[in-house]
Amino acid sequence: MSEVKADQYFVPHKAKWPIVGSVGLTTTVVGAAHLLNSETAMTPWLMYAGLLIMIVMMFGWFGEVIKESEAGLYNTDVDTSFRMGMIWFIFSEIMFFACFFGALFYARSLSVPWLGGEGTGLSTNNELWNGYEGVWPTNGPADLGGKFEILDPFHLPLINTMLLLTSSITVTIAHHAIRINNRTQTVIWLAATVLLGAIFMYFQIAEYIEAYHLNLTLESGIYGSTFFLLTGFHGMHVTLGAIMLAIITVRVAKGHFKPENHFGFEAVAWYWHFVDVVWLGLFIFVYIL
Repeated sequence: MSEVKADQYFVPHKAKWPIVGSVGLTTTVVGAAHLLNSETAMTPWLMYAGLLIMIVMMFGWFGEVIKESEAGLYNTDVDTSFRMGMIWFIFSEIMFFACFFGALFYARSLSVPWLGGEGTGLSTNNELWNGYEGVWPTNGPADLGGKFEILDPFHLPLINTMLLLTSSITVTIAHHAIRINNRTQTVIWLAATVLLGAIFMYFQIAEYIEAYHLNLTLESGIYGSTFFLLTGFHGMHVTLGAIMLAIITVRVAKGHFKPENHFGFEAVAWYWHFVDVVWLGLFIFVYIL
């Protein structure tokens, strides 16, 4: 395939992957909904089938994009489109986590104090939960899940914070290395970033085990719900980011990307920095405050 001219915009034809992705996503969601609301033996397999379709779609679609990029079919206009798409994607992820941080703020700063009797003219404490003290952390007025202990923020959470901050440095060094066309250094520092992400996930699993030993579970009222919701989704993003970084590492080792043209690398680096910033918010507002 010949390279696209500067005034041409490459448009793929007969792309099958969007409809494959739609089928996979629909199957996954329907399967997950049935899994939560029924006991049929087929339910989990429907969700697994949807996830398998999604994995096949991602390998196929991303593989085609890589082939098109390496064939020189993308010009600066296409590159701009990719950048705008990634910016909007990260913005949507910011809004995604903003909703959960908003739920944490509402529960901690408004709902719990109101139920504890704060606020002029409010009688929620007397009418609903007389005697309830609106202190944080709490499992709620009904004492859902029983008493629990909170995690020490300066143990595993602090270690994970240092790991992610260090990973931001390593991925930045890798970015600098690819810009000066030093592939060996790029691979080394990318691999270090992937390793740090994997260690982070190991410690988060260890942290969850410790939390359950302290009786802090998803059933521990509002604190348990917000804790596992925020940290769980963040952990999922770290896992996805580490997988993407591993793929980029393999691509760099195979000779992909140029010092002046490596947006695939940059996009993943942007995503990783976003994940790191979200964790700093989690460390401050979930663990410390």
